Amino acid sequence: DQFESFQAYDCVHTCMAYGLPPRPEAEWHHLGHRFLPQYFPRRLAVAGPGLLALNDIIWRKTNPMPNFRGRRFQNAHETLIWASRDQKGKGYTFNYEAMKAANDDVQMRSDWLFPICTGSERLKDENGDKVHPTQKPEALLARIMMASSKPGDVILDPFFGSGTTGAVAKRLGRHFVGIEREQSYIDAATARIDAVEPLGKAELTVMTGKRAEPRVAFTSVIEAGLLRPGTVL
Repeated sequence: DQFESFQAYDCVHTCMAYGLPPRPEAEWHHLGHRFLPQYFPRRLAVAGPGLLALNDIIWRKTNPMPNFRGRRFQNAHETLIWASRDQKGKGYTFNYEAMKAANDDVQMRSDWLFPICTGSERLKDENGDKVHPTQKPEALLARIMMASSKPGDVILDPFFGSGTTGAVAKRLGRHFVGIEREQSYIDAATARIDAVEPLGKAELTVMTGKRAEPRVAFTSVIEAGLLRPGTVL
């Protein structure tokens, strides 16, 4: 979609972000390389009051498009901002244990390595042309959703495009709301999502660690008479 200015884009995006749900617990902002120089310094300021940046994620592309003019470095990454509306940094979902388990039991880093969308995943029209110029890889959206949402959550994408967000959300047992004005994209996204088969309940179980378990202060145990001071454990 094209906008008259960054201010116009900000206005639309901010209104969408406040729409569904009314108070989203967290947001993801994708900044392509064309937006970044002008846009990054202001993105969090205009997104709304009380937005706390949790991480900036670097998507490193394994197969970036070449720079044919040879006048700049090759654009080999894009930036995503993960932000919360809870200034205390607590009121959001982060499936830490699941991400760690998916990363060979090593804490997942903020630089992610994925190829751009190619092959059979890329949507093509009847002439063999790309349906959407910037279709995102499903693996990227899947990691975002698995890291920061739970089955049954609602995912809002105000720039739905080819429907990658909806396709991944349906597969992962999330609900979604997509907003798009181009009819050709709407048609392609609808057909794509209709063909998606959701994963089973067992496959969608979110791993939890000790930090998610109920905790009781040790002093409360003593005050309740469950332990006496000096007891050897």
